[in-house]
Amino acid sequence: MILLASFMCLVQTSYAAQRYVSDPHNAMFVWMTASTLLSLAFPFMLLLRSQYPESVFWTSCAVILVFPYDPLLMLMALTSLVARRSDTARTIRAVCAAAVIGGWAQLRDVLRTPDSSLWQSAIFAKPHTGVDGEPLIVLAGIPTIAATAIVVELIAVAVATLIGLYIRSRARLIRADERAQAISRHAENLEHDLSDKRLAEAIAAEAHDTLAHSLSLIALNASALQVEAKKLAKASANADDGSVHGRPSGDGITELAAKADEIRRQAAGALDEAHAIIGMLRHPQQAWEQLQPDGDTSLTRESLDALCADARSAGTQLNTWIDVQQLSMLDEDTGKVAYRTIQEGLTNARRHAAGQPVSLEVHADPGQGVHVHVSNPMQSAAIVPGNGLTGLEARAKSVGGICRFGTDDRRLFHLDVRLPWRPRHPTPEAERVQ
Repeated sequence: MILLASFMCLVQTSYAAQRYVSDPHNAMFVWMTASTLLSLAFPFMLLLRSQYPESVFWTSCAVILVFPYDPLLMLMALTSLVARRSDTARTIRAVCAAAVIGGWAQLRDVLRTPDSSLWQSAIFAKPHTGVDGEPLIVLAGIPTIAATAIVVELIAVAVATLIGLYIRSRARLIRADERAQAISRHAENLEHDLSDKRLAEAIAAEAHDTLAHSLSLIALNASALQVEAKKLAKASANADDGSVHGRPSGDGITELAAKADEIRRQAAGALDEAHAIIGMLRHPQQAWEQLQPDGDTSLTRESLDALCADARSAGTQLNTWIDVQQLSMLDEDTGKVAYRTIQEGLTNARRHAAGQPVSLEVHADPGQGVHVHVSNPMQSAAIVPGNGLTGLEARAKSVGGICRFGTDDRRLFHLDVRLPWRPRHPTPEAERVQ
């Protein structure tokens, strides 16, 4: 760019200096010499066009007006200005100035004598004239040459402007693409953070559901074991006093051993659940797979019987009204929410109403959906919703259901969850079999 601008300035200057070559003492000869030297320096101002496009453009306009240079230097500066400044009024002003100054520079060249005019001696001259003593013959008149030069210059201004607009649009497109990529990366980071948050909440809910249920059973059985131990201790003391009736019975010892074995079994289960939770934390990429419903954590007849059996074995007086149909056709996610509802209701009853009777109602069929209701007397006047009930609300909503809980006027606590029936999606293996 700098070399091309210098070359055109030198060409114009060399033609303009033709009529002063014969008189080296003329002031114009000195001016042309200075113009020739400066034509090698002025184009370097284009190096500043990125930081100071306006200053470079208007300086180049002044240079073209003062020195006998070709307007190419100014056109290059115009392109830089249009590309880097988006103000419409500023662009129009610069284009108009470039058109006027460029037209004047071309007209200035046309109006010189034929041998010192680029347009007359190089473009409109008859071939093989003006050299080797042959007189220069111009093929067109001055008005025609002037009109042609001005039209060509206006076209050059238009091309320079269009190039600048293209560069500006391309730069805007690049910036917009960069912003879009930045927004996309930010959205991906937010999605990743949200996924991590969901995973953490899912693991926390799983830990609450499994560990709280198992540990509450252990605590209840430990209390029962303590009572049995006190009975045996009292019977043993009576035996020491000589009372035959106070001796420990075989049934009492058997019951004590059964309670101890139950506590051992439940403690082992709680330990396995703790190891599973720790495994999720160590390998989060596999956690979602481990959190998927399975036969032990979804509403099936077997899992429902196991929950009721665990509750009764722990000493809970459990009254049940169960009417379930086609559970094998129920969506696993919905089934897991129903299972966790029953588990949470029984766990809360053991924690907040130990020794009180618990009522459990479970209804499930494709026409009515899934309905789980757990109620029990409260030992305190009110209950403060904890992580379990709050998480249960979120789970019910996630499958399109509703969760309500609270204490009525008789100080009975109710947990009521209604879930829509969603059919189970067939597995790929089942589809292949079909």
